[in-house]
Amino acid sequence: MSLRSQLLKGILDGCVLSVIEKEPAYGYELSKKLQQAGLKDVSEGTIYPVLLRLQKNGYIRGEMQPSASGPNRKYYFLTEAGMKVLNEIAKEWEQIVIPANSLLKRGNSND
Repeated sequence: MSLRSQLLKGILDGCVLSVIEKEPAYGYELSKKLQQAGLKDVSEGTIYPVLLRLQKNGYIRGEMQPSASGPNRKYYFLTEAGMKVLNEIAKEWEQIVIPANSLLKRGNSND
């Protein structure tokens, strides 16, 4: 597994929850939104196991809805538990990313 994949694996749940918080989405749509946000490595094959785990943990719920272009789609919605865990992830991420960015900063002539 590449370094990028390992780093992404650690924060992907939070990213998925964050996208669903803004607007319910189905799996393919969710992977496209993550890719548009810059997470190019996130494919449908990566998303579905994450969605299953998040649903099993009660952080999201799935609901079949009609589609204007084909069969029904399973849309995912954030639950109250999902909102709580998303807030926890965001808080923990901030406590990690700020010092990590400071430590990993390159090219500063003051060092």
